Amino acid sequence: MDSRNTGIGLLALTACMHSCAAPRDVGQGDGRERPPNIVVLLADDAGYSDFGFQRVCEPDLAPLTPQIDSIARDGACFTSFYMSGAVCSPSRAGLLTGRYQQRFGHEKNIAPGYMKGGLPLTEETVADHLREAGYVTACVGKWHLGYPEDYHPNERGFDLFYGCLQGSRPYFPMEEPTPHRVLLENREPTPEGGYVTDRLGQAAARFIQEHAAEPFFLLVSFTAPHGPLQAKAEDLALPAIASIPKARRRKYAGLVKAMDDSVGEILLALERAGISDNTLVVFTNDNGGQTGTGALNTPLRGKKGTLWEGGVRVPAAMRWPLVIEAGTTIDSPAIALDLLPTFLAMAGQDVPVEAALDGRDLSACLGGEDDTEEVRTFFWRTKGGGGPIALRQGQWKLVWDDRESAPQLFDLSEDISEDVDLAGEYPVLVSELERELLEWESELMEPLWGR
Repeated sequence: MDSRNTGIGLLALTACMHSCAAPRDVGQGDGRERPPNIVVLLADDAGYSDFGFQRVCEPDLAPLTPQIDSIARDGACFTSFYMSGAVCSPSRAGLLTGRYQQRFGHEKNIAPGYMKGGLPLTEETVADHLREAGYVTACVGKWHLGYPEDYHPNERGFDLFYGCLQGSRPYFPMEEPTPHRVLLENREPTPEGGYVTDRLGQAAARFIQEHAAEPFFLLVSFTAPHGPLQAKAEDLALPAIASIPKARRRKYAGLVKAMDDSVGEILLALERAGISDNTLVVFTNDNGGQTGTGALNTPLRGKKGTLWEGGVRVPAAMRWPLVIEAGTTIDSPAIALDLLPTFLAMAGQDVPVEAALDGRDLSACLGGEDDTEEVRTFFWRTKGGGGPIALRQGQWKLVWDDRESAPQLFDLSEDISEDVDLAGEYPVLVSELERELLEWESELMEPLWGR
């Protein structure tokens, strides 16, 4: 079977259960004279409960995220949003292509200095698609999708790249920056100076100011709050942070605070340009929180790198004032693979059949409409064939963390923490879900790199 032709049939949408009022038109009948601008704000390794809009937030960080929280307050909050990967590079590959990255071998993180490839050149990115639709495109921040020249963001659909090629770098200036950690403007190294999160927010704001007169797609891929834990001294001195008992958590909180400040600068740039109402702003995180650097995933089980909810379920909020009713809550499951087809629909473009996307357009939910009651199925695998694998189908989550043991079954409608294994009570269901999982796995490639 050609795996490129199977994705959309696997995923159908559950009912959009949300608190919005009458449906809004997502088409061009709402007074817009051009397609919306699209801004994606992507945090790195943040915890599920580390933002106030999540409503499960630990009180120590709730005061630190007012700008990020405003996106959910003025738009929609997704309570069941997933990434297609549990670590940084694979999850980005899925988000940018709208396809399960395991289909094309991008299943593991790209190691520093790896020069044999990256996001396969056979895959088109959301920037490729939107540039064809007349958008000017930019990636600001972390790339982590390939170091060789052919894999550079400027070769993958982005008109502007301002950021680092590697998966992380120090937040303060480096004495001897390496080629993959220095902040580049397109292909040119920029001088070291300033705090990295601040610089990324400033670069994103400049891009908005310079391109406010034309439709644009802006991906802001923060390195925060990924380690190293290098917060600004003035942030660490704030009472809301200084009062946090654990030093690691305090430093992590400082990284989150700086990111929220930069999000505020980006939102302000949209306001000043007069384009905020017709700009879709998406905030989410690249994978589950890295508890080793201070993130909290309460009440979820697991962390970055695992296929438990704490490894793949992430905070997500979207704001588009012309379309999304403020205060909307969307409980139906969605996945980052849905972003590309949603963006294309907003741009008035049909999804090319040959793209074989695995996600689907979320416009109906965002516009306030109830969708069908079909049940969606999401899949995950990490570490290649024989490694951990999982799926969610409706309320059910099957996790096969160890292929030498039996898979476990959880009812997420009752047990978001995946505490109670129900596999023994539902053996027929386990067999059916296991069959679907293995059928999906049969369509995948083995990882192109990594151990």
